[in-house]
Amino acid sequence: MEGGICVVMVPFPAQGHLNQLLHLLLLISSYGVPAKHRLQGWRIGEGDDLEKKIRFHDFEIPPYELLPPNPNPSMHFSMHLLPLWEASLHLRVHVFELVRQLSVECRRIVVIYDTVMVYVVQDVVDIQNAELFCFVPFSEFNWFLNFYDMMDRKLPFEVDSSVIPQCEIPSNDGTLTPEMEKFADEYMRKYSGLESGTLFNTSRVIGGKYVEVLEKISGKKCFAIGPFNPVKIEKPEKETHRHECLEWLDGQEKNSVIYVSFGTMTSITDEQIKELAVGLEKSGQKFIWVLRDADKGDVFAESDAVRRPELPEGYEERVKNRGIVVRDWAPQLEILAHSSTGGFLSHCGWNSCLESMSMGVPMATWPMHSDQPRNAVLVTEVLRIGTLVRNWARRGELVSSGEVEKAVTRLMVSEEGKDMRERAAKLGEEIRESVSVGGCSRLEMDSLVTHISR
Repeated sequence: MEGGICVVMVPFPAQGHLNQLLHLLLLISSYGVPAKHRLQGWRIGEGDDLEKKIRFHDFEIPPYELLPPNPNPSMHFSMHLLPLWEASLHLRVHVFELVRQLSVECRRIVVIYDTVMVYVVQDVVDIQNAELFCFVPFSEFNWFLNFYDMMDRKLPFEVDSSVIPQCEIPSNDGTLTPEMEKFADEYMRKYSGLESGTLFNTSRVIGGKYVEVLEKISGKKCFAIGPFNPVKIEKPEKETHRHECLEWLDGQEKNSVIYVSFGTMTSITDEQIKELAVGLEKSGQKFIWVLRDADKGDVFAESDAVRRPELPEGYEERVKNRGIVVRDWAPQLEILAHSSTGGFLSHCGWNSCLESMSMGVPMATWPMHSDQPRNAVLVTEVLRIGTLVRNWARRGELVSSGEVEKAVTRLMVSEEGKDMRERAAKLGEEIRESVSVGGCSRLEMDSLVTHISR
């Protein structure tokens, strides 16, 4: 940045984490860059000027053993992340040395790190002209509940009654593997509190009351500067190649299609995939289902170690007139932004939640791990823009085709689902306004940039 200030991003190299910090990197770098096109309501410059402001610095990490695919995983978490977490610990010395070198050249160094990487950046506090900011890749609601749990669910000050959900709050039991829970205890929680402030990929129109409580708990500034994803998809001036599922959506009625996807870090058993398939078929609703290869041993490289999910015999032929199964990448944002899409059956990863909210699409929530069970509460109980497929307390049970059918029809064709859709559309409009000039997220981003460039 101008004025001898450098911003260093330290991401955790998993797709859902990395994408958020890359978006934030572009947003911060765009300040002072002439606007040539729009990204999500934020004005982002393009071309050489922006590229010159961003540099990628690669570090080598020790080789790590990859786990083979598992056709019937006991947990829905992508197990390839386990060795990656451990390997990332070796970046501590490298990150410190990089920041130390930059501190000689720059007036101020601002280090923004993924909360998972706090162990790696701990030594940066010893550099006089360096300042740490924690980026939380989870929802502000989830982050608040984590603090609430640590305080034995007793806050030291009065809060509005609407802050505490009047429903059962899912426990964190089963959200992480024992190995990951140990990692969190030894390398994350122990080093919390080093930051000058906390950044959230959210808008105050989504969970402003939780951001305010977090500021009171920590005594530090919390910046709600999202969503980072595009909140509006504009048609290109020139006709370009479009994904076949978008062409199919063009021919469907408004709000008539449910989009089904469980993200890039979820593994589902073969038996559960078949129940889901039958449930979608029995619902009679039109759908786009992204069914990607699961449990790749290495998601960062081409490999034969892949488990290809199998559908019931003759399934795709039976549903071909009202359903599409996509076996590879799909343009999720464009699907959610399409007028024919009326619902999203999702694992409730925070990126997917934000994209669905931004596009005003209600959700059928099916949390699998990590922050997802509590994100589902935010969607269904707090914002009331979705319905639950499965309660987290029953996470070890198979979800039957009947339960899938019931959730899909409730979301897509019931009066209750219609109300959810109206609330989701209203929230989507508020989110789009929040990232526009004068909106709350835009103003907070301005405030963040002013603070770090002071």
